[in-house]
Amino acid sequence: CDKREYPKMTAAKQNEQASWKDTGGLFPGRESIGPLFIIAASPIFIFVIIHVVMNVEGGCFRTFLRQFLNGEVKLGDIVPSPVDPEAMKMVGYFMVFELVLQKWMPGKDFVATVTPAGNRPVYKANGMASYVFTLITLLLLSHFDIINPARVYDKFPELISTVNAFAIIFCFMLVIKGYIAPSSSDNGSNGNWIVDYYWGVELHPRILGWDLKMFTNCRFGMMFWAVGTICFAHKNMEVNDGVLQLGMFVNVALQLIYIFKFFHWEMGYMCSMDIQHDRAGFYICWGCLVWVPCVYTSHSFYLAEHCPDLPVALNLAILAIGSTLIYINYEADRQRAVFRKSGGECLIWGKVPDKIVAEYTTGQGEIKKSLLLVGGWWAVSRHFHYIPEILGALCWSLPAWNSAFVAPYFYVTFLTILLVDRSFRDDERCANKYGPYWKEYCSRVPYKIVPGVV
Repeated sequence: CDKREYPKMTAAKQNEQASWKDTGGLFPGRESIGPLFIIAASPIFIFVIIHVVMNVEGGCFRTFLRQFLNGEVKLGDIVPSPVDPEAMKMVGYFMVFELVLQKWMPGKDFVATVTPAGNRPVYKANGMASYVFTLITLLLLSHFDIINPARVYDKFPELISTVNAFAIIFCFMLVIKGYIAPSSSDNGSNGNWIVDYYWGVELHPRILGWDLKMFTNCRFGMMFWAVGTICFAHKNMEVNDGVLQLGMFVNVALQLIYIFKFFHWEMGYMCSMDIQHDRAGFYICWGCLVWVPCVYTSHSFYLAEHCPDLPVALNLAILAIGSTLIYINYEADRQRAVFRKSGGECLIWGKVPDKIVAEYTTGQGEIKKSLLLVGGWWAVSRHFHYIPEILGALCWSLPAWNSAFVAPYFYVTFLTILLVDRSFRDDERCANKYGPYWKEYCSRVPYKIVPGVV
């Protein structure tokens, strides 16, 4: 295990910084029942989504439920073998390619924010270069007929089945590694094996120099999101005599812009709640290895063969509005990043922003300070950036229009629930971390997401 950036620790201990039950949120049953249900149901539900798209034309889950209850469809019919040779090759080549880029693509070292145990992880900031290189490689391989990207659509159920099996085993390995060979002092059992598997034992596990959360979250999940949508666009061209439908173009273009923004901001993401608070377990790692490739691309997967021909003006309006929303989302993140980097000595919307200097205590007993931004978009609401993110996702789903209401809009529905729940979790975590300083911040910025609503 790679321990260059962390104090050495030889065994997992009862966590002193945080546990899953302390993460808060909207939903009850977080200690055992909720995690157990998600662990059991999610690996099956992803195949229901794929079946609804491919065989119910993205229609209604009720149709599938009726077919299932009547015996017309069995689970064995919709869950393919995880050992399909072609699918295994595709997954294996993609993983190795991204692992190589993660470690050897040039990039500057980035020192992340302090963890609850007082560590400061170091990452190589090469996400944008890896993203561009990956897409160029895909397009060149397609151009010279070395691969047919449309095969990803044809073999998608088998691909997801292969990754699903890998991810379930991988998460078990993360638990064992956390018990016997943790990479840093940011680790510990939650006192419940189910929660250890679901939420994870380690915050930042590393093996042979590879940061595993960066790989699962960014270099596999987010990278496949981009690659998958391009492959589905190739399928759209294949079924339309080589012509890419405008709606499909709008759907793919908006997502590629969003993912471009993500990799431009990747080091900011490595300092976000996903990385700095949520551990490497089923919730994060299975989610990024399986749920992201399946659900985050579900609208593109649907549009590949079911894209309606909307008026050109409507498609262009969706593209323009979606691009603007993605920019606003980026600008909100940029404001906070510039504010933190400058220690608050910067201009936002033409003036020096208000700030709160908040003290907190690390797991090692050290007193440190953080700056809370009360200006720009961050004076509108505490999680304002979720608004353009949700509306942007709606925009790249809209090319489906009213042709179906499940597959094209499932992702934006899920994203809304996820981000609202996350806003409650993040507020509770910040309240525990900053105490009276967070109370003061909430009095100055009273709404979580939508002013006047929540």
